[in-house]
Amino acid sequence: MNTPLLICVVGPTAIGKTALGIALAQHFSTEIISADSRQFFKEMTLGTAVPTAEELAAVPHHFIQDRSIFETYNVGDFERDALNKLKELFKNDSVAVLVGGSGLYVDAVVKGLDTFPKVSEKIRQQLISEFDVNGLEKLQHELREKDPAYFNKADIHNKHRVIRALEIIRGTGKPFSSYLNQGASQRNFNTIYVGLTAERALVYDRINQRVDQMIANGLLEEAKKLYPYRDLNAMQTVGYRELFQYFDGTISLEEAISEIKKNTRRFAKRQGTWFRKNKAIAWFNYDTSISEIVAFIERKNANPK
Repeated sequence: MNTPLLICVVGPTAIGKTALGIALAQHFSTEIISADSRQFFKEMTLGTAVPTAEELAAVPHHFIQDRSIFETYNVGDFERDALNKLKELFKNDSVAVLVGGSGLYVDAVVKGLDTFPKVSEKIRQQLISEFDVNGLEKLQHELREKDPAYFNKADIHNKHRVIRALEIIRGTGKPFSSYLNQGASQRNFNTIYVGLTAERALVYDRINQRVDQMIANGLLEEAKKLYPYRDLNAMQTVGYRELFQYFDGTISLEEAISEIKKNTRRFAKRQGTWFRKNKAIAWFNYDTSISEIVAFIERKNANPK
């Protein structure tokens, strides 16, 4: 019996991963696992660039808006659920497609999660207290000083990630990054990575256009409804965070939109940094024909080495 194949479509935001994933799923008559950590939530549609109704109808998608922002859901939960879904899909299909720009969530499915030593809960409580008193910036400075390797690739605007990293650093005296990538878990499927890329100026232009479209489609109204829940983990997301500042009266709407574009560009840069470390990714220009990418996958699957 042939080993099942998982095709992972990765790359920066706004590059065209959704369209390619659908085309590949249609070609191989299979289904899509979404590995976008913000598209899980049903209350967040416009700001997370959820696939359109037409795209969702084109092939079956999993883990798109299937839970609420009020539920606790982390990367470990996703690893478990995605592996269970793949086990189910591979009973009937020899191929599945995973699509997403959340590198940690992609790695969790393909390689498994890193393990960390247990540290005192008091350290976490102390960090939360420091955040409440001093805000995020001081914690960001500490992270940059004690673990520049992780600081340069992490979402440093996500307070939960910053606090988690410092929790391990203070509790062990070692960099958080030293516990990362310590060895892959065994999986019962093969993986082929397909990455989409483009010149930075083009990626940035696509991001700016997408943000303008989100605003035109009603992102401001969506964010206003979610404003009362701004402290939830799911709400620490580019596109919402900046509009919450506007609602607070600390910046203008024009400044908020400009910040969304800037922070999305920064996010795309971090995505690039994360994915470039993975030498297994085969990179294709964003406008490469589907036939060329399919031909590559079929050659690679026939000769995995």
